[in-house]
Amino acid sequence: MITLVTVTYNAASTIERTLLSVERQTYRNVQHIIMDGGSKDDTVALADAYRMRNADFDVIVISEPDKGLYDAMNKATSLAKGDYVCFLNAGDKLHADDTLQHIADKADTDKVGIIYGNTDIVDDNGNLLRPRRLVPPEHLTWKSFRHGMLVCHQSFYVNRRIMQKYDLTYRFSADFDWCIRCMKQGKADGLVNIYIHEPFTDYLSEGMTTANHKASLLERMRIMARHYGWCSTIMMHLMFVLRGVMKGITN
Repeated sequence: MITLVTVTYNAASTIERTLLSVERQTYRNVQHIIMDGGSKDDTVALADAYRMRNADFDVIVISEPDKGLYDAMNKATSLAKGDYVCFLNAGDKLHADDTLQHIADKADTDKVGIIYGNTDIVDDNGNLLRPRRLVPPEHLTWKSFRHGMLVCHQSFYVNRRIMQKYDLTYRFSADFDWCIRCMKQGKADGLVNIYIHEPFTDYLSEGMTTANHKASLLERMRIMARHYGWCSTIMMHLMFVLRGVMKGITN
């Protein structure tokens, strides 16, 4: 079984595309947890209608106040029953009707920790804008994220045996820390990570305020320092800056 988690709040304008992409999957051994923060629009009504018309897989709809995105994710993980778990935002879509089947074909809870793939960035109409700029490495380890979040959170399927709780001390980048800790646990358990060379997710391009973007970057620096040390973190950020300068010169 694969568990998908979708956290929502007033997402009536975007959730339908997400639900339809799961509904169309050829692989049906799915648990879909929709964790809503108490929406005031039609989000819950749409989710309940989806649950009613898909009795052949397990849809859970919960709507209650939470302490933010990562608190809602932690609530959902406590309900997860799937062998692998992934978080799919409202507005994002599974890339193809057989995406989950391809992931299930590689699933082996005794051997495989993470199954990961590519991500396409799409506009509000679902049109491809570009592939995600950061490309997943052929061989992913917990040390890979020294170079940034090389795998999109929505294309990162985690063996439930090694799944961690989100650290709520991080407001904007807890997913970055979570991915690293999941991979560390997988390494400790002797599990391997498998790259499937295809897009898993159509990720909805969305604007982030400058203030939140800066806060997220600062949090990521703290997270990198926590896992890799300050010396390595500073050196990597100097390389990021140099790379950006060189790119500007060549352009």
